[in-house]
Amino acid sequence: MAREDPDETLMLRYQGGDASAFEILLSRHERGVYNFILRSVGAPAVAEDLLQDTFLRVIKGAPSYQKQAKFTTWLYTIARNLCVDRSRRQKHRKAQSLDQPLRDDGSASLLDVLPDRGPGSERQAARGELKARLEAAIAALGDEQREVFLLRQFHDLPFKDIAEIVGVSENTVKSRMRYALEKLRLELEEFEDMAKALPG
Repeated sequence: MAREDPDETLMLRYQGGDASAFEILLSRHERGVYNFILRSVGAPAVAEDLLQDTFLRVIKGAPSYQKQAKFTTWLYTIARNLCVDRSRRQKHRKAQSLDQPLRDDGSASLLDVLPDRGPGSERQAARGELKARLEAAIAALGDEQREVFLLRQFHDLPFKDIAEIVGVSENTVKSRMRYALEKLRLELEEFEDMAKALPG
Protein backbone atom coordinates (compact mmCIF):
# COMPACT_ATOMS: atom_id res chain seq x y z
CA MET A 1 0.00 0.00 0.00
CA ALA A 2 2.83 2.40 0.88
CA ARG A 3 4.29 2.05 -2.61
CA GLU A 4 1.08 3.55 -4.02
CA ASP A 5 1.19 6.61 -1.77
CA PRO A 6 1.90 10.03 -3.32
CA ASP A 7 5.39 11.44 -2.78
CA GLU A 8 4.12 14.06 -0.36
CA THR A 9 2.45 11.44 1.87
CA LEU A 10 5.60 9.34 1.86
CA MET A 11 7.65 12.35 2.88
CA LEU A 12 5.33 13.02 5.80
CA ARG A 13 5.60 9.38 6.82
CA TYR A 14 9.38 9.66 6.68
CA GLN A 15 9.12 12.76 8.89
CA GLY A 16 7.27 10.57 11.37
CA GLY A 17 10.11 8.05 11.49
CA ASP A 18 9.14 5.56 8.73
CA ALA A 19 12.47 4.82 7.04
CA SER A 20 10.82 2.59 4.45
CA ALA A 21 8.96 5.64 3.08
CA PHE A 22 12.31 7.26 2.27
CA GLU A 23 13.46 4.07 0.51
CA ILE A 24 10.39 4.23 -1.75
CA LEU A 25 11.05 7.90 -2.56
CA LEU A 26 14.67 7.09 -3.32
CA SER A 27 13.77 4.22 -5.64
CA ARG A 28 11.18 6.41 -7.41
CA HIS A 29 13.37 9.41 -8.05
CA GLU A 30 17.02 8.37 -7.88
CA ARG A 31 17.41 7.67 -11.59
CA GLY A 32 15.61 10.79 -12.80
CA VAL A 33 17.57 13.07 -10.49
CA TYR A 34 20.83 11.39 -11.45
CA ASN A 35 20.08 11.89 -15.16
CA PHE A 36 19.24 15.55 -14.58
CA ILE A 37 22.47 16.12 -12.66
CA LEU A 38 24.54 14.20 -15.19
CA ARG A 39 23.18 16.28 -18.07
CA SER A 40 23.95 19.40 -16.07
CA VAL A 41 27.53 18.56 -15.04
CA GLY A 42 28.59 16.11 -17.77
CA ALA A 43 30.71 13.89 -15.49
CA PRO A 44 29.34 10.61 -14.05
CA ALA A 45 31.57 10.63 -10.94
CA VAL A 46 30.56 14.21 -10.10
CA ALA A 47 26.89 13.36 -10.79
CA GLU A 48 27.08 10.44 -8.34
CA ASP A 49 28.49 12.72 -5.64
CA LEU A 50 25.85 15.39 -6.25
CA LEU A 51 23.11 12.74 -6.24
CA GLN A 52 24.23 11.58 -2.79
CA ASP A 53 24.39 15.19 -1.62
CA THR A 54 20.86 15.78 -2.93
CA PHE A 55 19.34 12.92 -0.95
CA LEU A 56 21.41 13.79 2.13
CA ARG A 57 19.82 17.24 1.97
CA VAL A 58 16.39 15.61 1.66
CA ILE A 59 17.15 13.69 4.86
CA LYS A 60 18.41 16.80 6.67
CA GLY A 61 15.52 18.91 5.38
CA ALA A 62 12.82 16.37 6.21
CA PRO A 63 11.81 17.97 9.54
CA SER A 64 11.00 21.28 7.83
CA TYR A 65 9.20 19.77 4.79
CA GLN A 66 5.55 20.80 4.49
CA LYS A 67 2.95 18.97 2.43
CA GLN A 68 1.88 22.06 0.49
CA ALA A 69 5.26 21.93 -1.25
CA LYS A 70 5.24 19.46 -4.15
CA PHE A 71 7.92 16.88 -3.37
CA THR A 72 9.40 16.68 -6.89
CA THR A 73 9.66 20.47 -7.10
CA TRP A 74 11.46 20.53 -3.75
CA LEU A 75 13.73 17.63 -4.76
CA TYR A 76 14.74 19.11 -8.13
CA THR A 77 15.30 22.50 -6.51
CA ILE A 78 17.85 20.89 -4.20
CA ALA A 79 19.54 19.08 -7.10
CA ARG A 80 19.54 22.20 -9.26
CA ASN A 81 21.03 24.35 -6.50
CA LEU A 82 23.85 21.84 -6.00
CA CYS A 83 24.56 21.91 -9.75
CA VAL A 84 24.57 25.73 -9.74
CA ASP A 85 26.94 25.81 -6.77
CA ARG A 86 29.30 23.43 -8.53
CA SER A 87 29.09 25.38 -11.80
CA ARG A 88 30.12 28.53 -9.97
CA ARG A 89 33.21 26.73 -8.78
CA GLN A 90 34.12 25.52 -12.27
CA LYS A 91 35.50 27.62 -15.07
CA HIS A 92 34.50 25.26 -17.86
CA ARG A 93 31.17 23.57 -18.40
CA LYS A 94 30.82 20.29 -20.22
CA ALA A 95 28.19 19.62 -22.85
CA GLN A 96 25.56 17.01 -22.21
CA SER A 97 26.05 13.76 -24.06
CA LEU A 98 23.51 13.06 -26.76
CA ASP A 99 23.92 9.39 -25.97
CA GLN A 100 22.05 9.94 -22.71
CA PRO A 101 18.52 8.53 -22.82
CA LEU A 102 15.75 11.02 -23.54
CA ARG A 103 13.57 9.49 -20.86
CA ASP A 104 14.37 8.09 -17.46
CA ASP A 105 13.51 4.56 -18.60
CA GLY A 106 16.84 4.44 -20.47
CA SER A 107 15.21 4.08 -23.89
CA ALA A 108 16.31 6.09 -26.91
CA SER A 109 18.85 8.89 -27.00
CA LEU A 110 18.32 12.10 -28.95
CA LEU A 111 20.43 10.71 -31.79
CA ASP A 112 18.49 7.42 -31.83
CA VAL A 113 15.26 9.21 -32.68
CA LEU A 114 16.65 11.13 -35.63
CA PRO A 115 15.10 9.81 -38.85
CA ASP A 116 17.45 7.53 -40.77
CA ARG A 117 16.80 8.52 -44.36
CA GLY A 118 19.82 6.87 -45.89
CA PRO A 119 22.32 4.16 -45.05
CA GLY A 120 26.06 4.31 -45.45
CA SER A 121 28.90 6.60 -44.61
CA GLU A 122 27.14 9.84 -45.62
CA ARG A 123 24.49 9.36 -42.97
CA GLN A 124 27.02 8.32 -40.33
CA ALA A 125 29.18 11.35 -41.07
CA ALA A 126 26.13 13.64 -40.86
CA ARG A 127 25.07 12.09 -37.54
CA GLY A 128 28.56 12.50 -36.12
CA GLU A 129 28.71 16.11 -37.19
CA LEU A 130 25.19 16.75 -35.89
CA LYS A 131 26.05 15.25 -32.51
CA ALA A 132 29.11 17.46 -32.16
CA ARG A 133 27.22 20.58 -33.30
CA LEU A 134 24.24 19.94 -31.01
CA GLU A 135 26.46 19.26 -27.99
CA ALA A 136 28.31 22.49 -28.71
CA ALA A 137 25.03 24.39 -29.15
CA ILE A 138 23.64 23.10 -25.84
CA ALA A 139 26.92 23.89 -24.08
CA ALA A 140 26.83 27.40 -25.57
CA LEU A 141 23.42 28.13 -24.05
CA GLY A 142 23.52 30.33 -20.99
CA ASP A 143 23.13 28.48 -17.69
CA GLU A 144 19.60 29.80 -17.26
CA GLN A 145 18.41 28.67 -20.69
CA ARG A 146 20.23 25.35 -20.46
CA GLU A 147 18.69 24.29 -17.14
CA VAL A 148 15.18 25.16 -18.33
CA PHE A 149 15.78 23.24 -21.58
CA LEU A 150 16.98 20.16 -19.66
CA LEU A 151 14.13 20.19 -17.13
CA ARG A 152 11.50 20.61 -19.83
CA GLN A 153 12.84 18.40 -22.64
CA PHE A 154 14.38 15.59 -20.62
CA HIS A 155 12.16 15.46 -17.55
CA ASP A 156 8.79 16.66 -18.90
CA LEU A 157 8.33 19.07 -16.01
CA PRO A 158 5.56 21.66 -16.41
CA PHE A 159 6.67 25.27 -16.80
CA LYS A 160 5.01 26.08 -13.46
CA ASP A 161 7.19 23.51 -11.64
CA ILE A 162 10.33 24.67 -13.44
CA ALA A 163 9.54 28.24 -12.38
CA GLU A 164 9.40 27.13 -8.75
CA ILE A 165 12.63 25.14 -9.08
CA VAL A 166 14.66 27.97 -10.59
CA GLY A 167 12.94 30.73 -8.61
CA VAL A 168 11.57 32.91 -11.41
CA SER A 169 8.15 33.57 -12.96
CA GLU A 170 6.53 31.10 -15.35
CA ASN A 171 6.73 33.70 -18.15
CA THR A 172 10.47 34.04 -17.60
CA VAL A 173 10.86 30.26 -17.83
CA LYS A 174 8.88 30.20 -21.10
CA SER A 175 11.02 33.02 -22.45
CA ARG A 176 14.22 31.13 -21.58
CA MET A 177 12.86 28.01 -23.26
CA ARG A 178 11.98 29.93 -26.43
CA TYR A 179 15.46 31.42 -26.50
CA ALA A 180 17.07 27.99 -26.05
CA LEU A 181 14.97 26.35 -28.77
CA GLU A 182 15.51 29.19 -31.21
CA LYS A 183 19.27 29.12 -30.67
CA LEU A 184 19.38 25.35 -31.16
CA ARG A 185 17.17 25.58 -34.25
CA LEU A 186 19.45 28.15 -35.84
CA GLU A 187 22.53 26.09 -35.03
CA LEU A 188 21.04 22.96 -36.60
CA GLU A 189 19.23 24.48 -39.59
CA GLU A 190 21.81 23.28 -42.10
CA PHE A 191 21.43 19.69 -40.91
CA GLU A 192 17.74 19.68 -41.82
CA ASP A 193 18.69 20.54 -45.40
CA MET A 194 21.48 17.97 -45.32
CA ALA A 195 19.10 15.24 -44.16
CA LYS A 196 16.68 16.04 -46.97
CA ALA A 197 19.49 15.79 -49.50
CA LEU A 198 20.63 12.33 -48.33
CA PRO A 199 19.34 9.29 -50.27
CA GLY A 200 16.51 7.41 -48.62
